[in-house]
Amino acid sequence: MFPIRDHNPSTGTPHVTRALILLNVMLFLLTAPWAGGMVGLWEGLALYPVAVVHGELLWGWFTHMFLHAGLLHLGGNMLFLWIFGDNLEDQMGHLGFLLFYLGCGLVAAAAQVLAEPSLGVPMVGASGAIAGVMGGYLLMFPRAKVDVVAIIIIFIKMFTIPAWVMLAVWFGVQLVSGYAMIGGESGVAYWAHAGGFVAGVVLAIPLFLRRGGPAFWRITQGHPPHPAVEYAPSRIPQVRR
Repeated sequence: MFPIRDHNPSTGTPHVTRALILLNVMLFLLTAPWAGGMVGLWEGLALYPVAVVHGELLWGWFTHMFLHAGLLHLGGNMLFLWIFGDNLEDQMGHLGFLLFYLGCGLVAAAAQVLAEPSLGVPMVGASGAIAGVMGGYLLMFPRAKVDVVAIIIIFIKMFTIPAWVMLAVWFGVQLVSGYAMIGGESGVAYWAHAGGFVAGVVLAIPLFLRRGGPAFWRITQGHPPHPAVEYAPSRIPQVRR
């Protein structure tokens, strides 16, 4: 199950969200296999837990969150950022959202380093920072409508659910997967995802309280505070794989 859009696109222009997407795409093109990939810029800017624990390659704390290991990795992350980033940027302002995003990315990286301090495998991806965006979205807009696609055996079906359901399921999967991989190896930084998500919720609390706390939910009914767009999922045909 993965989201493809929400029903509350921002009424403002999400300059930072767009800039982050553009930057990630540009760096992917520069560090993809045809541009050197693992032996070039990508390798030098990744985060190595075992290295940062020993005070080496510290720039990786920041640079890793702008690199990706493949088209699916990049595409999935940028889709999530596009869906959930604009409304948070609306509420936080451009600079506030940028600082929030970077802060979530740093906490996410710290969570992965704490979980696997001896890991020498390079860690890359905006997933931790974007998980923070998802956590902030959950706190601010728990009842926003999100269209998701589910693949059930040979069928692909789209349906609409509240944001809190989709985000809670996603977070639960990260926790379960993280615990399942303790002592093993995985190509996914599950603890970075979980840590970033929690950071996003915590870092969004001051904004939530400034907006009135639970009163903000009552006023907005848990949705972004602007008119929703009503799509027609029933017009999208069910597809067999």
